[in-house]
Parts: sequence; structure tokens; C-alpha cells
Amino acid sequence: MSTAPPTPALDFLWAEITGHCQLNCGHCYADSGPAGTHGSMTLTDWITALDQAAQLGARMVQFIGGEPTLHPDLRTLITCALGRRLHVEVYSNLVHVSPALWEVFAQPGVRLATSYYTDDPEQHLRITGRPSLHRTRSNIAQAVTMGIPIRVGIIDIHDGQRIDQAMAQLADLGVTRVGIDHVRLLGRPAHTPCDASELCGRCGDGVAAILPDGSVIPCPMSRWLSAGNVRTAGLPSLVAATRQLSHQQILPAVNAAGSRPCEPNCTPGCNPGVNEPGGGDGCTPKQKCTPNQPVDPQCNPNFKCQPKQK
Repeated sequence: MSTAPPTPALDFLWAEITGHCQLNCGHCYADSGPAGTHGSMTLTDWITALDQAAQLGARMVQFIGGEPTLHPDLRTLITCALGRRLHVEVYSNLVHVSPALWEVFAQPGVRLATSYYTDDPEQHLRITGRPSLHRTRSNIAQAVTMGIPIRVGIIDIHDGQRIDQAMAQLADLGVTRVGIDHVRLLGRPAHTPCDASELCGRCGDGVAAILPDGSVIPCPMSRWLSAGNVRTAGLPSLVAATRQLSHQQILPAVNAAGSRPCEPNCTPGCNPGVNEPGGGDGCTPKQKCTPNQPVDPQCNPNFKCQPKQK
């Protein structure tokens, strides 16, 4: 009688390798932008974290930011992840992709994801702070042409946004995986700092995120809930601590607010993972929804949230 393999301590890891980004989106939960930095994690630190993630049973890592293509070690990190039999997704704004990065992205086991907002350049400029729609669209088309798996998340930000037209444009480009999500009121668009009710409730459940300073948190949007620093404590103990943080501080808030499913492309959009090694259509390897990137916030990882007043 065969038995099911044990559930790994970690299925999916977000590696937020930088806070630097060419864009300055008003809805960014990570508060990233041109003034952002790569943080204090060194290449050795990130490789050690990938080693530990693989040892914990992780099947996929998603490199996010900021804009991960701006990090000088992205190519090396992707190669290291593949060498540890981790599937890789790079969540990029696709404003600029160098020829060397295209070569890395074309490797088996690597996929791309990006956020899209509209087919109108002026509307895109107002949302992102930079006239970059043409570059992003061209690079989406390049990925499709090269046969690189890509999914796109459309973020519904305001009334009058040309979402239907954006979806039609993506279909014309040959994109088959498109999701729509609303803006999470975290980070720059936050009304209340660190509002856990804006999260999906799956945070820390087989998933974890590492920020550029090494903080380990339940998901990229729960930035105020640091379990500790991977540079000093190591990932194994911190993964367990993030699960506890989620159960103690996130689930009660989500349950009190009612079900709030995370659809593909919260932001980091959702859907960062796959259902099987070849790449499926689900959110994460376990069909769990988790937030995904470029739509993200400004909660300081060291900010201590206070309970809401009744």
C-alpha cells in the first residue's frame, strides 16, 4: 500500500531581491521605485536561502521586486535555482530585458509574469508614472514569440480603465493566461497601515517571502509581520514562525472581514506557482491563492501594527 509523500514545509518562495524599479506606481504595495535599493542581502545570502528552500521541499521560487531584472545577480540566481531543481518565475514589469536575460528566460523551467493595466499609453503613464507601455507590450510579444511561458495580471485600479481593451490586446499578442484583480489597500494605496483583512488568508501556508533586507514574512503583502531575518536565523525555523504569524494575526482578520479570495495578479498578482512541474493553471503548487507582484505596498517590515479599535 503506497502512501502519499509528506507535505513539504515550504512549497513556494517569493524572493524579493530588490526594491529598485523604473516605475513609480501609485498602487505599489512594496513602495518600490527609482529610489529603491537592492537591500542588504548579498548573492551568497540569496544562494544560501535557495539551498534552504530546496531542502525544505520547495518546488518554485518567484523572483520579484521592485523590478528583479534590475538586480545584477538575477541571471546567477535563476541558474542557481534551476540547479536546485526549483522552477522559476520572474515577475517583471518587462520595461527592459537584455539579450543575456532573454537567454536565461528561455531555459526550461523558467516562466515570466507581468502586470498590465490598459491599452492606452496616457492611461498607462498616469498609473505607472512612466511612458513604458510600448516596451512592456513589445516584450510580452517577444516572450510569446520565443515560447517562454508567460502570464499577465490586469490590475483594476480605477473607473474608466480600459480593461476590456487591454484583455483584447493581450489576446492578440497570443497571451493565453490572463487574470484580473483589484488593488489591495496596502502600501501606497493603504487607508490603514498593515490591514491584514486585505490579505487572502493563505499567507504562510506552505509559502513564505524574503525581503531585500532578509526579513522573512508570510507573503510579500504582509510586510509588517516579520518572523526574523534569514541571514541570522536561517529559513527552516522562520518558515514555521511565518505560519504561526499567519494563524495568529492574518486569519482572524480575514475571517472577520469575510472571504477575500486572491485572484491571479494581486501583485506581486496571484497565481505565482504551478500545479505540476511542467506548469499548470493553478495559483500555487497546492491550488492555493497567494498574492503576486507588481501591485504592492509600503508597510515597513519593522512597523508594529496595533489592533483595530472596536
